[in-house]
Amino acid sequence: MKLPVISLLLAVAGASFLPSASATVLTFDDLGADGVVPMNYGGLDWSASSWFAFGAPQQPYTAHSGDYRVAADFEAADSSTTISFGTPASFQGAWFAGLQGATVTFQLYRAGALVATSATLDPGETPQFLASGYSGLVDKLVVASPSQGSYVMDDFSFTAAVPEPQTYALLLAGLCALSIAARRRANQ
Repeated sequence: MKLPVISLLLAVAGASFLPSASATVLTFDDLGADGVVPMNYGGLDWSASSWFAFGAPQQPYTAHSGDYRVAADFEAADSSTTISFGTPASFQGAWFAGLQGATVTFQLYRAGALVATSATLDPGETPQFLASGYSGLVDKLVVASPSQGSYVMDDFSFTAAVPEPQTYALLLAGLCALSIAARRRANQ
């Protein structure tokens, strides 16, 4: 009777060490200085991009929160706005402000394939949220715009992937098997 209780406690304790989903919002305020966004900022890969962070007030490039926000190079190719996730993640969206007509759209990728495209947002002086519109996992995104450098992005939001339910089921099955083996050993 003691072994099943101990096994259950071990299963609960083991599950508590498994990672859980938590949203991450990159505000860019922790950068603290104007300059190119570091290659591994926020645990993401910015190395294929040309995002530049700045904190000085400048209309219509309004930050959503704090002072800092990021912008791409003027007239840059869309590919220079590529942001890659180290492990697949659920991307919620980001806030944009800038010149009207500098429309922005997210292109979301998984394993090299385009899996979704967000709605298109026409920014203005007041920051607006552009949702990804996709609940699946992605490993890369591109911010597409006909006017790169004419908008700013702030409060970039994503959630790191958590193990699939099958992973938890497999862990529980393994712990049950260990419990049964321990019980048989104790009865012999």
